[in-house]
Amino acid sequence: MTSPQANEIASLINRLDRLVRYVDKREDLNPVQWETLRYLALANRFSQTPSALASYLNSTRGTVSQTLIALEKKDYVERQASERDARSLQINVTRKGVEALSVDPQMTLARAIESASGDHLMDVLQSLRGALRLLIGANGGRAFGVCQSCQYFRSNANTNSKQPHQCSLLNEALSDVDSEKICAEHQA
Repeated sequence: MTSPQANEIASLINRLDRLVRYVDKREDLNPVQWETLRYLALANRFSQTPSALASYLNSTRGTVSQTLIALEKKDYVERQASERDARSLQINVTRKGVEALSVDPQMTLARAIESASGDHLMDVLQSLRGALRLLIGANGGRAFGVCQSCQYFRSNANTNSKQPHQCSLLNEALSDVDSEKICAEHQA
């Protein structure tokens, strides 16, 4: 049995989500399309694939495929052959997608959380990260953490100044920007 406070927090999170989704509908993007754009903007080049997106959204590949088709028709994303494997697709956010993200309705929620949390923002963040980890573990999902916090990340392992870091799992050089992106292969 859960405490009344935990139940209220869960209800508040659901209500906040609905309020943000209401704002989302004022634009030409539906909530899943917004989530897709947000993910693709945060993901590293190894994780900008339909398969990784489906895992992140906890969705089917068919649903993700339809979402990507809609976003491509609206010119928010573009597909290209993966640099690592020509048989795979990499999905990139277009300039129009980047512009849309600059006025993302989720930022309204972020500002409200920051204002309401005051000095306790890190406590709220840690609690929600913990809850996410528990739910991902219970559902057998992937963590999708930031490269810098991964056990396979090697800081300054390369002499190349444009890609000084290394992913020892994928044996790929990483730039500073890459190291700040989320990855489907992340292992804490």
